[in-house]
Amino acid sequence: MSNLSNSVKDTNKQRETRENVFQNIGQIVDSDDAKPTEIESYCVNCGENGITKLLLTKIPHWRDIVIMSFYCEHCGFNNNEVQFAGVISEKGCVYSCTIDDKKDLDRQLVKSETASIKLDEIDLEIPATTKRGRLTTIEGIISSIIEDLSADQPARKDMDEVNYEKIEAIMQRLKRYLENKESFTIIVDDPAGNSYIESLCASKPDPKLHIRHYVRTRDMDISLGLNVPDDQQDGAQPTNRITHNDDLKRSGDDDDDNIPEVMTFPANCSNCNAPSETKMHILNIPHFKEVVIMATNCDACGYKSNEVKSGGCISPLGKKITLKVEDLEDMSRDILKSETCGLSIPEVELEVSPGTLGGRFTTVEGLLKQIHDELEGKIPFLSGDSVDNERKVVFQKFIDKLNNVISGKVLPVTLILDDPLANSYLQNPYAPDPDPNMTIEHYERTWEQNEFLGLNDMVLENYDGSVNESNNESNNGSNITSYNASNNESNN
Repeated sequence: MSNLSNSVKDTNKQRETRENVFQNIGQIVDSDDAKPTEIESYCVNCGENGITKLLLTKIPHWRDIVIMSFYCEHCGFNNNEVQFAGVISEKGCVYSCTIDDKKDLDRQLVKSETASIKLDEIDLEIPATTKRGRLTTIEGIISSIIEDLSADQPARKDMDEVNYEKIEAIMQRLKRYLENKESFTIIVDDPAGNSYIESLCASKPDPKLHIRHYVRTRDMDISLGLNVPDDQQDGAQPTNRITHNDDLKRSGDDDDDNIPEVMTFPANCSNCNAPSETKMHILNIPHFKEVVIMATNCDACGYKSNEVKSGGCISPLGKKITLKVEDLEDMSRDILKSETCGLSIPEVELEVSPGTLGGRFTTVEGLLKQIHDELEGKIPFLSGDSVDNERKVVFQKFIDKLNNVISGKVLPVTLILDDPLANSYLQNPYAPDPDPNMTIEHYERTWEQNEFLGLNDMVLENYDGSVNESNNESNNGSNITSYNASNNESNN
C-alpha cells in the first residue's frame, strides 16, 4: 500500500508541476511576471543564429499548447507556430463556420499540424502537411493564404500564364473576403481533434458555427502515429468495444439470470491520461425506463466524471418537459439529461444545445451549476486583452443572471427539456398523480431531427434479405422501405 500511495503522490506532484508550467492563457496575459522562454536557435534562411520564444499555456476547457515564435535580427526572417502538449482526442472534429461580417473575421482560430482547411466557395483546400500549427484569426488565415499564393506569381506569369490567371482570380476572391464584400464558409477538419474556432455566443449555440465529431478510420490513426490493432481492416472504423469479458470485474450478485449490481472496467483518465477505473451500473428509474450510469474517478489527478446512457429501444416520439421552477424545492428535483437533450431557460436567455455536457444524472441545481462552471471558467478565448470589452460585459451579465437563478434570487423561471429521443427525465414528486407545475408533451420528430440522429437510413424490416411474398402484398403502397439483398449486391 505504501508503494501505491507513494506512486499516487508522485503522480499528483507531476500534475501540480504541469499545472504550474501550463498556466491559463488569461492568467498569463494579466500577469506582469509571466514571460516567454527565449533560446538561441539556427536560422534556416541565412544560417545565422536567431531567437526562439516559447510560451507554455493552456486554453481553458481545451488543450495545453506551446506557442513558438522565431525572429532573426540578421535577415529579418520570422516564423511562428503552435504545438500541442496534450493528448490526441478520442474523436476527430470538423468545424464549419459561415463568415459574413467583420466580427466573424476576428474569430480566433487554432489550427493544429494535423488539420486541413477548406474554402468551399472557391474550391480551395490547404492540406495538413503544408501548414504548421497556428494560433491566429480567420482573417489571419486568409491573409496568409494570399501571401503564399502571391509568392510565385511573377514566375507563373512568365512560365504558366493559364495557372497565373486562375490563381489571380482566387486571390481577388480572397481579398473580397477580407474586405467583407462576400460571405464564405471556412471548414477546419482535424482527425486529432486538436483544432478550434471561437464561438461568439457563449450562452447559446452559435448559429454560424457547426461542430461535428467523428470516429477516425484506421488510416487516420496510422497517420497520427497511434497504435492500431492488426485485426482492423484498412479504412475500417474502430469498434470501441470491450473484447475480453475477463476485464470486467463484478460486484454484487453475479447470478447468470441477474444483472450485476456494479461492473468495473479499466480505462484512461480523460484529464491526465493515467490508468483509472470506470464503474457502470444499470438503474431502473420508477415511472421512466432503464438507464446505464457510468462514473470515473482518477486517483492520480482527482478528476471525476459521470455520464448517463439510456437503455432500451428508440422512442417513436420525442418528448418536451416544461417545469415552472418556483422555489428551492424545485431546484432539488432529480433530473436525467440525456446527451440528445437540449435545455433552455428563456428568462435568462440560456440555451444548451443537444450533445453539450453529455448525459447527466443530478439535480436541477446541480445541472445549472455544471453549466455555470463550464461557461465561466472553461470557455476558450473569453479572457485576455484580445477579447472585445462589449462581449465581456454581455457575458458577465449572463453569468450574474444564472447565479441569481441558482441561488433562488430570481424565481420563478421556466426550465425546458427537449429530447427528440425521449430519454430525459424530470422527477415528479406527486407521482403517479400529475405535477401541477410540470407539463409533458410528446411530438413527432422532424425529418431533420431523424437525419441528425441517423434514423432515416436505418432498415428495420427485411434486413436479412428474406422477403415474404405475402408481406410484400400486404405492405403494397405503404411507407415502409424494404431491403433487397440482391439489389444491394448489384449496386455494389
